[in-house]
This record gives sequence, structure tokens and C-alpha cells, in this order.
Amino acid sequence: MSRLDRLKMGKVETKHFQQFNELLRYVFQVTKKDLQVVGWEEREIALAKKPVLEQADVIGWFDGEKLISQLAVYPFQVNIFGRAFEMGGLTGVGTYPEYANMGLMYKLMKQALADMQQRKQSISYLFPYSIPYYRRRGWEIISDKMTFEVRDVQLPKIKKVPGYVERLPIEHSDVRTVYKLFSSTMHAAMIRNDLAWDEYWRWDVDELTAAVYYDHTHQPHGYLLYWISEDVLHIKEMVYMDQEARIGLWNFIGAHFSMVSKVVGNIFMNEPLAFWLEDSDIKETISPYFMARIVDIKQFIEQYPFIGTGIEKTITFKLEDPMLEWNQGTFTLFVTRDGQGKLIESETTPALSLNIQTLTTMLLSYKRPSYLAAISLIKGDEQAIEALENIIGRQTPYFSDYY
Repeated sequence: MSRLDRLKMGKVETKHFQQFNELLRYVFQVTKKDLQVVGWEEREIALAKKPVLEQADVIGWFDGEKLISQLAVYPFQVNIFGRAFEMGGLTGVGTYPEYANMGLMYKLMKQALADMQQRKQSISYLFPYSIPYYRRRGWEIISDKMTFEVRDVQLPKIKKVPGYVERLPIEHSDVRTVYKLFSSTMHAAMIRNDLAWDEYWRWDVDELTAAVYYDHTHQPHGYLLYWISEDVLHIKEMVYMDQEARIGLWNFIGAHFSMVSKVVGNIFMNEPLAFWLEDSDIKETISPYFMARIVDIKQFIEQYPFIGTGIEKTITFKLEDPMLEWNQGTFTLFVTRDGQGKLIESETTPALSLNIQTLTTMLLSYKRPSYLAAISLIKGDEQAIEALENIIGRQTPYFSDYY
């Protein structure tokens, strides 16, 4: 029997927890020293990863009783143009090096995507450790993260607002209340259930604090998650429902002028912080953040809220998918006057051709159809491109979670 013949794919269960954890540690090269630097101990990382096996769909390859390759899919939801979609959150991907180049992960991903299709998870998100690797398997970039650094002398001057800020524990219910309202307005955002919140907090420092902005009626309208270390105020996330809350939170940050030398943080939306500041000479770095891929194009299109133009639209296109046969072929998209889409297989000559990666980033509005055509990722008829421009929303994707 060859080495490959003795390998079996199967479900990774809680009884395999120690092996699951050891494989993750090896693949991502997390050492005891790394854990100590962030204040984690061996027991704590073990407890932190246990929910993956308890709440996610985890599959792997076994060589006899030994777990040698694995991946996990979390059951999440995301908001796509105001509509909730079931999303398969891919994580925990890894294979021991002596089993590399045997096609094991390709087969695991193919099975995981088939399982997502059965669970009606029509889209999958992941944080890429290698963008080219996941692009080859059908995922594409759909969101950015901007890091910024503002020196103390560049902090905005205090402006009067009718509300006030309170410092609260991060578990306070008003933090969740604000995020729920915020995420309902933010395209591509995670709709956080208890599992998503647990993952959101999992790797945070103990000193993390919430600063919540309340308006004059005492309703929470924004929050800041931050910690202070070595004269630096670190912002994990800032969320606000209106400009009043934004100003109020920056007033709170500015009140630390004498306590910190600078403020560093993250922004997960297309927001030029430098332009808003009086002294715009700050450091800003934009980098790709999360990737996504459509799991089942027919399921996705039936859920997807196109823009209703008052005119029925029909577009035929050829679609390629490197992994999933049900996403391959020629399809005709029908969009009603009010924006309801339907997709059927077609024998009509396609007006456009593209792959699943390009279709995903286009429908999530990370990149526009005309731009994708200009760089030859979409090929075909200009009128069909213009039709897509008219029926796809223009909101920039927001995603601030990590799992």
C-alpha cells in the first residue's frame, strides 16, 4: 500500500483536539516565546482553540490515527447590501510539510466547499496567509485595512458635542447594541452572533477598554475599543453611527494629549482620516485584508440584491471556477425591474467571460466592472459591462473581524 492509499479523509472531533492544536502550532510556527510575549500560556491557547472543534465544521486527513492535514469552517453571517447571507468562515488551514504536494488541501477545500453548498452558505470568507495560494482556489480580495499613526500634536482640537463618553468594560451590552446597528448599515460586515463575538475578542490584550459615546438622549451612538501601552494609545476599532459620535470619540482620544506620544490604530473602511485632520501629515498604510469566494453562484444570485433600474436586464456570461464544477459554464443572468436576480445555464453566446474570483470581488463592489474590464479580468461587450455598473451597488466593503 502506498503512502497516499493509507490516508483517509474524515471529521476532526473533540477527541482529536491535542493533534488539531499541535498541527496549528506547527504550521503557523507559534512558539512558547510568542505566546509569552502576548501574555498567553500553553493552557490558554489550548482553551482558546477548543471552540473551533466544538462549533465549527472541521475536516482533515488522517494517516492511521495521526491527523496530518486540516481545515475548519465557522457558521457565520454577513451583511451584503443590507441582506443577511450565510457565510462559511474558513480558518485553521494546515498540512504537515512531509505530506505537502500530495493534493490533500485541494481535496479538503473542495469537500469543505461542497459542505458549505449543502448548508446554503453561498459565500466564504477567509484571512489569507498567502493571497496567491487562495486566488488559485477561487478566493479574491474584498476588503482593506488601513493602519494609521497620529502624533500627539496632530490630534484634533476638542469640539463641543451634545453627548458624552463613558469608559466601560468591553463586554458591556451597549457595545453590542452599537455594533448591531452599525453592521446593519455596513456592506460586507460580519453579523456578529455569540460565536463571532467570542472570536473577535479571542486574542485581545487584558487591558482593552471600551469608550462608548452617548447622545443627549443617553442612547449609544458609537464606541472605541482601545488600550494604552508605553505611551501609545492603540485603537482596535472605532464605530460610530453619525458624525456627532465620531467627533465625540475623537474628543475622548484628544483628551489623552498629555498621556501619550501618539495614537495608532486600524480603519476598515474607505475613509481618508488624513483629510479629516487639521494636520494631515500622518502615516497611513492601506493593505488587503480579507478574501471571499462565491460558493454557489445560483444560490448567491437568488439572494443578491441588485439595484432595480425599472428595466429588466439580461446578461449572458461564461464563468470559470478552478474548483467547483457547478460554477463553471455559460449562464444567463436575469434581473427584474426591482432588482431580483435569477441565473440559469445557457447555450447563448456569452457577452462576457470572467472567473469566480473576479465575479466575487465585483459583486461585493470591492472593484467595479469597468475597472476589472480595463485590466482584462473581464473580457467582452462594453454594453454588458455598463449594464453591470448600473445594477451593482457602490458601497465599499467593511470587515473588521478576525478568526
